[in-house]
Amino acid sequence: MLLGFSVSFGAIAGLGLGTIGLVLVTLLVTLLVTLWLGQRARLSTARSLLLGTGFAICGASAIAAMQDAAGADEEDVAVGVAMVTLFGTVAMVLLPLLAHPLGLSDAQFGIWAGASIQEVGQVVAAAGAGGAAVVAVAVVVKLTRVLLLAPVVAAVNVRRRMADPDQSVAGKRPPLVPLFVLGFLACVAFRSTGVVPAGALEVISQVQVVALGAALFGMGAGVRISALFRRSGPVLVVATLSTLVVTGISLAGIVLLGP
Repeated sequence: MLLGFSVSFGAIAGLGLGTIGLVLVTLLVTLLVTLWLGQRARLSTARSLLLGTGFAICGASAIAAMQDAAGADEEDVAVGVAMVTLFGTVAMVLLPLLAHPLGLSDAQFGIWAGASIQEVGQVVAAAGAGGAAVVAVAVVVKLTRVLLLAPVVAAVNVRRRMADPDQSVAGKRPPLVPLFVLGFLACVAFRSTGVVPAGALEVISQVQVVALGAALFGMGAGVRISALFRRSGPVLVVATLSTLVVTGISLAGIVLLGP
């Protein structure tokens, strides 16, 4: 929820329609291709959906938001978080090394990092090599992806309800959008008013780090290590290809948009 204080609607609008469109196309293509790859690799629909959401949107946070909508269990969540952490770390290291050979400007590299790397922390670490201005662009692009989590989760929930209209509401159907995602949107809206003082935003940013660390620890505490290695080959293949898709599509969009 508190990540919403890191961006405003004005900052997102400042990216321009081209960059916002790039983020949207990259997200949709990555999600759909990962789902298709998961089916080809005979992964469960739930696991494929968690992988697709994690790689396309925002890593562990997206996986947590999609868990109920996908009907996933703790093992599916653990595998998804492990994959986005592993491949996001690889991208965090490799993308800064590729920026200069590819001839990307600072702004273009910031957009690429924000549009393709999974976790917010990984985006900040990767963009940090280019300086504060690159980080600023990368974070806004990344949180634009996070903003799209709400409609994606809602769409999956609606589709699931349409496929199973007789399912009992009591105790079975998750909310269309998880409450913490709605809280994120509320925080973005509050930040956009401009009434939150800079000092408060600094304190909130520190609380974000602690809260995210606690959430990841909580998810990890419910995981059996053996589950991470069960049929890990197909999962690794899907995760590798999904990483190539999200980085490749976003890079192609940046090249098409030009300087």
